[in-house]
Amino acid sequence: MKLSAKWQSILALVLVAALLSGCSYFDPNVRKQKYYSSGLRYFEKGQYQEAAIQFTNAVKIDPGYADAHFQLGESYLKLQRLDRAYQELFRTVELRPEDYKARIALANVLLMGRQFPKAKEQTDWLVKNRPDDPATHSTLSNLLSAQGDVPGAIAEMQHTISLDPYHWELYLGLGFLEERNGQPDLAETNFKKVIELNPKSAAPRIVLGNFYLGQKRTADAEQQFRDAIAVEPKSLAPREALARLLLITGRKADAENVLKQAERDLPNQPGPLLALSSFYYATGDMNNALAEYGALYQQHPKDLQIKKRYIQLLIVGNHIEQARTLNDEILKESPNDQDALVYRSQMQISWGDLDRAIDTLQTVVKNDPKNSLAHFALGVAFERQGTHIEHAEAEWREALSLNPDNIEAQRALAGAAMRLADMTTLQNAATEMIRLQPGSPDGYGLRALAEINQQHFPEAEQDIQKALAIAPQRPVGYIYLGQLRLAQHQFPEAEKAFQAALDRNPNLADGLRGLMSAYIVQKETDKAIEAAKAQIAKSPNNSAFYDMLGSALYLEKRDLGEVEAAFDKAVSLNQQNFMARTHLIQAHAARGDIDQAIALGEKSINDNPRQPDLFILMGDLYQRKKDWKKAEDSYQKALTFNSQNPVASNDMARLMLSTGANLDLALGMAQTAGQGLPNSPAIADTLGWIYYRKGVYPMAVSYLQHALDLEQKNKAPDNPDVHYHLGWAYEKTQQPKLARQEFEQVLKTTPNYPAADEIKKELAHL
Repeated sequence: MKLSAKWQSILALVLVAALLSGCSYFDPNVRKQKYYSSGLRYFEKGQYQEAAIQFTNAVKIDPGYADAHFQLGESYLKLQRLDRAYQELFRTVELRPEDYKARIALANVLLMGRQFPKAKEQTDWLVKNRPDDPATHSTLSNLLSAQGDVPGAIAEMQHTISLDPYHWELYLGLGFLEERNGQPDLAETNFKKVIELNPKSAAPRIVLGNFYLGQKRTADAEQQFRDAIAVEPKSLAPREALARLLLITGRKADAENVLKQAERDLPNQPGPLLALSSFYYATGDMNNALAEYGALYQQHPKDLQIKKRYIQLLIVGNHIEQARTLNDEILKESPNDQDALVYRSQMQISWGDLDRAIDTLQTVVKNDPKNSLAHFALGVAFERQGTHIEHAEAEWREALSLNPDNIEAQRALAGAAMRLADMTTLQNAATEMIRLQPGSPDGYGLRALAEINQQHFPEAEQDIQKALAIAPQRPVGYIYLGQLRLAQHQFPEAEKAFQAALDRNPNLADGLRGLMSAYIVQKETDKAIEAAKAQIAKSPNNSAFYDMLGSALYLEKRDLGEVEAAFDKAVSLNQQNFMARTHLIQAHAARGDIDQAIALGEKSINDNPRQPDLFILMGDLYQRKKDWKKAEDSYQKALTFNSQNPVASNDMARLMLSTGANLDLALGMAQTAGQGLPNSPAIADTLGWIYYRKGVYPMAVSYLQHALDLEQKNKAPDNPDVHYHLGWAYEKTQQPKLARQEFEQVLKTTPNYPAADEIKKELAHL
């Protein structure tokens, strides 16, 4: 059919339009502008990853497109990818040197990376070219503040405000600087000025409330948070701030009610459910935390981040199978999802599949070195494996450097600090735990333990009372109260505190251990034995209780058969109670049955191959048999778990002395031991005896005298070896009177000392 002239004309117009449209598609200027405009729309919606993709497309078309480089840098800044942000902003300045906004953004990125000289290059340009711009002096204030020049930063911020007196953010920055500079009155004035300039926002009131909280003006802080809720009733932030204050001040029920009210007032929002779950987690109520987060997950089953957080909570709450099901769903869709691989590794750790967990986690941290949770889990795996224990602590510290709010890493670091008697690290970790979970007694209790060990008793008392106020029905506060009273030699009060802990949990090993310690310190070991028997009657299947009973019976010098029976029962109830196994081995050794002790030790190692203390014990047993080679092998195996193990290092050094090994090597081992346990009299004795053998007699005297001082300070039993060694050191330094005193002390306390004949001969000579 032939088209009419009219339709031929219309068709021609359509074809022309299509051709014109096609030409515009191939025009690079049009294409780059489309990508740029699309990127701006994503940026305004807060979709920074999508924005970055569009701006990247724009600069691929035109590498000299300065606007796109700038916006790409801003997108990377929002995504916390500082290296990429720096590259794009630096490129913007290269393309457009007069772009002061790019220079300001570049200076701030450099400040975040603490590259102060390069940041100063940008502020110098701004001061020279835009001396009257408020942003210039605000940026310079940031630089001075980052460098520690707070007075200079304050002066620059004041100058900024003089140029722009109506910008409320400037008063906020000035207030923070004045607070940091120890000028709380001026800071308060400026925080109030922020509220005056921004009266309909809750945020300035929250800032002022937090300031009051830091000043311990809790009533003023509470009023600000309540005012913030009134100003923005649909905002969750002021409600969370109020709940946190109520928790800190011991009003747990009120804090819970605030968050429950938020759930009612802000329906169909994930925030309140998340806040309430976090509250329960922070206060140790894992069941309610899981219930709230489970409800949140049911409302948002397709939200991947909510699902992942729920899996984490399930793992912490030991609901492993449920966590596994959800995690397998993620891995089925995305086999290389780094978070899901970490969660699977955490579950493998709980099953004891440590080698596979470590392999996976090492791959994750290689591919994603900033994954805090992966570093934390890798540390746990190293610790459980027993090898590279020093690496475990390094992984936890790395996890915290990446995410200071990782409370589980803080908790793990605190545990490591307790094992190493590192009270400074313990106190710091506990303080961070308090910051992250102010409604949990755990952080207060651990900080109190550090304070007790440093004899800071008033501070410990305050923290313990806080723990008791937060959780009066939990035993944790009473345990630490008992330890404080023990340290203060208030023994009846210590007994009451430990008994209160046992009343709340009859199966609590720490409670019975503390109660028995209170009796033993008072030389009432018979009462300690009766306490153990009474608690066993209440909890007859508690392996730790039988272990403690055996230890007390041994102290009381009861029949060794009775002692062994208690330890044997402890082991039969829990094959993994390696401490009870150790005590059973030591009981056989005490009876002189070294071969039986060694046989039990070898069996225990087969059952617990990752317990370095068992290898150390075996080394001691082989030394008693004068089997130097097997003793050395045992100590070496212990050192493969932790090359810095102070006990194994000291024992190895003493073995070297017995076998005539290289004294310099022995000295190195003993010095390593001393770094790990600087207050150990045994290690000081080893060092002193090595210096004696090396002929450095004044140093020998110094270390051996220090060993005696440490024994007295630690209230340790009198060690005849120290007196024997010091006697010879005095003899070599021409102090015969002091030498005689030390030798006589050995014979007085230990008449059957192995070197008694040698000592008597030397006394006759003296």
